[in-house]
Amino acid sequence: MKNRNLGRFAVPIGVVGIILMMVVPLPTFLLDMLIAVNITAALLVLLISMFVQRPLDFAVFPALLLVMTLFRLALNISATRLVLRDGDAGKVIHAFGSFVVGGNLVIGLVIFSILVIVQMIVVTKGAERVAEVGARFTLDAMPGKQMAIDADLNAGLIDEAEAKKRRADVSAEADFYGAMDGGSKFVKGDAIAAIIITLINLVGGFAIGVAQAGMAPVDAMNHYSLLSIGDGLVSQIPALLLSVATGLIVTRSATSGDMGQSVTTQLSQNKLALRIGGGAAMALCVIPGLPPLPFLIVGATVLLIAQRVKEPVPEPIEKAGAAAEAVDLPAPDSPEQLLGEMRIDPLELALAPDLVDLVDASSGDLLDRVRALRRKMAMELGVIMPPVRTRDDLDLPLSSYAIRISGVDAGTGQAPPGTVLAIGEGLQALPGRAGVEPVFGLAGKWVPAEMHYQAEISGATVVDRASVIITHLAEIVRTNASRLLGREDVRALSEMVKRTHPVVVEELTPALLSLGQVQKVLQALLDEGVPIRDLVRIFEALSLRAKVSVDPDGLVEAARSALGPAIAAQYTTAGRLTVITLDPMLEQSLLESLRPSDTGAFMAIDGMRAEAIVSEASRLSEAAEQQGLNPVLACSPQLRLPLMRLLRAGSRRVQVLSYSEISGSTAQIETIGVVNGAYAGAA
Repeated sequence: MKNRNLGRFAVPIGVVGIILMMVVPLPTFLLDMLIAVNITAALLVLLISMFVQRPLDFAVFPALLLVMTLFRLALNISATRLVLRDGDAGKVIHAFGSFVVGGNLVIGLVIFSILVIVQMIVVTKGAERVAEVGARFTLDAMPGKQMAIDADLNAGLIDEAEAKKRRADVSAEADFYGAMDGGSKFVKGDAIAAIIITLINLVGGFAIGVAQAGMAPVDAMNHYSLLSIGDGLVSQIPALLLSVATGLIVTRSATSGDMGQSVTTQLSQNKLALRIGGGAAMALCVIPGLPPLPFLIVGATVLLIAQRVKEPVPEPIEKAGAAAEAVDLPAPDSPEQLLGEMRIDPLELALAPDLVDLVDASSGDLLDRVRALRRKMAMELGVIMPPVRTRDDLDLPLSSYAIRISGVDAGTGQAPPGTVLAIGEGLQALPGRAGVEPVFGLAGKWVPAEMHYQAEISGATVVDRASVIITHLAEIVRTNASRLLGREDVRALSEMVKRTHPVVVEELTPALLSLGQVQKVLQALLDEGVPIRDLVRIFEALSLRAKVSVDPDGLVEAARSALGPAIAAQYTTAGRLTVITLDPMLEQSLLESLRPSDTGAFMAIDGMRAEAIVSEASRLSEAAEQQGLNPVLACSPQLRLPLMRLLRAGSRRVQVLSYSEISGSTAQIETIGVVNGAYAGAA
């Protein structure tokens, strides 16, 4: 805890101290200590940049680069103050000016100029360009990386935690290279500032020495110039170390070890190249005028290293065969590869190339909404919605998307980039192109996103692109929930129920019904819009019915009867259930016309009577809907399923409930119409 608090407050205190250094004069001893800290810290940063496994392991480097650059400039300012005021800047600067450059002003200027040129033109300029290109390529590759992570998640190769970690790494990588692109400018600006400060020290020191200290021009030039060059060298050496560290960080490639291991491994992996290099160095000894001893020593050293490098160990036959098989796996015509490409995703969202920005975490939240939709569908329908594979499709027209179930288009729509969908009237004054809300078919207009508020002021309902796609996807899932419920899903649901109600599951399957038969019942319920969340009650009803008959229609009706109150509650408004009934004579006639078949019971009636029943039921239902009601057609349990099939075949989705389902409801029953035999006509 103490170390954590120390690290928490050390950096802010240090930054405040750096600011104070620029204003408050420092004693020479303290300046010597801080110069030593500066050089040591720069050396540590260089070494750490060489030993990190990947650039993100040193993600604090851009911010650290700014702090150390500011620290170095503060030392320059403090040293300048001491040089001009006292003619003394401490022992470290005096040592660099006297010993390192030999006390010679010309040598000091030359070495200082060479260091500045190496830092600015060679190291800093190259690192700046690499950081700029790396930032650009990283940002351009973000959508593709995000989609690849989502594809791995949907394929089950990684879990949600790993996917979240990878997305965070992608985002952190983009932020890091973006910060390095700007951080390299700090080093370049520091080099320019060092040149200016050194020139100021040279001119100002000479003027002060001659005008104020009464020194001879030659003595003033030697004294102050030596200190100015020493100050410049003291600042440029750590600056050069940080420039090299910047270049190492931004040029690191995808290697498994640190830089030392990578260099040693990759340079020593070719024994023949080392032998040729050592022999070539020794051959230079025969050139007249060249000293032979240095080349003999270097060449012999390289040959000795080549002799000690181990030859690559051949893989065992078993491993070699396994490696060969692994190499053959990606062959485009191999059965395994073809089977992988043939796999059809149960649910897929295909986006046109210009809609890829929707899956970019920095500019859109489509993937997060898709994950939230899976939870919503589970709570609403009781079905575990399969993972949605989101990918780009070059065959789609621009600005369009397609929702596919088992590889077949189940819905398409438009979502032009940079726009929002305004739904309502009075949109003629707004720019954009006409559009249609894909679920309800409402007319609207795709207007520029910056005109969002203007569209709302005009009275329109404004919906963003991701909401349009998610709403469409949710409706497709609701409509096709029965197609998305697979055998494995039923097994998973059964296992879930078995953990809390083991007797219910053990009694039903496989003793009475197979998983396939249970799947058909659940699919039939979903196809009629009945949620299957209450699996315990459904399984109990199926167990009782299966002891009598395993007829699919009977099993479905048994399950619906058990869920009767919940089904009736879907159509209850303000405690009132609006019902359309059948005339008793007509209902008795239809019961007598029931005939069994392989696909379920049906009503053996002529086409004119069937058309009349559908027409009358549709007319009454539409009249009720115009009054804001949500009517259902009530009939006997034996007649419910055949009548529902008849009405569905007539392209009118009138909801049909049996008397047993309605009787369990606590709502007030209100009859608003009767389909009578006279209107239905006599045969």
